[in-house]
Amino acid sequence: MAKLRTLHSNNPNPKFLEEAARILNQGKLIIFPTDTVYGIGCLSNNEKGLARFEKVKGVKIEQAALSFLFQDIRELTMYVQHMNSTTFKLVKKLLPGPYALIMNSSPKLPKPFHKRKTIGVRISSHIVLQKLLPLLDAPIITSSLHNSDEILDYTTDPEELFQEWEPNIALMLSDGYGQNIPSTVLDLTEEPFQIVREGLGEVPF
Repeated sequence: MAKLRTLHSNNPNPKFLEEAARILNQGKLIIFPTDTVYGIGCLSNNEKGLARFEKVKGVKIEQAALSFLFQDIRELTMYVQHMNSTTFKLVKKLLPGPYALIMNSSPKLPKPFHKRKTIGVRISSHIVLQKLLPLLDAPIITSSLHNSDEILDYTTDPEELFQEWEPNIALMLSDGYGQNIPSTVLDLTEEPFQIVREGLGEVPF
């Protein structure tokens, strides 16, 4: 049975974060708050978790539009190609923040991502993720939780989210109502950079 843990954003309970880390290491899925909408994810190096992610989201990991959630820029650089000064300055300016960046992937990406030419990357400014990610030995693979409602794209009520997704997850970390505006998506694979989606983050160019 899935668990719902409510956290205080300014001081998240370390025991709940350690519990989330254990569950991720067991190959299970969790829901968590971000600086935009709630996300669902698993460890990027856990085969069981990735298989569950594929089944729940109805996607293939190799082609899916998803993001790697990193703890900092240093970790991010291990998964993307060498950045020129223009790209690096922009990434450093935007992250952490409400942005998802499409970047050229490193040729040494781990399986099953090794055939991908590009990846989505995120570094969230949300304190829950800033405290959770250092407890893990790999980034989190994540995607936003879309609502089935044709008008409402994202559910902001954590209780509703939990009820809807409880059969598919092991844990939900909640810090109250989320936002209903997703991240701004920018394509940095070549210059000039392109706006894929305007969201919460201000477009920097």
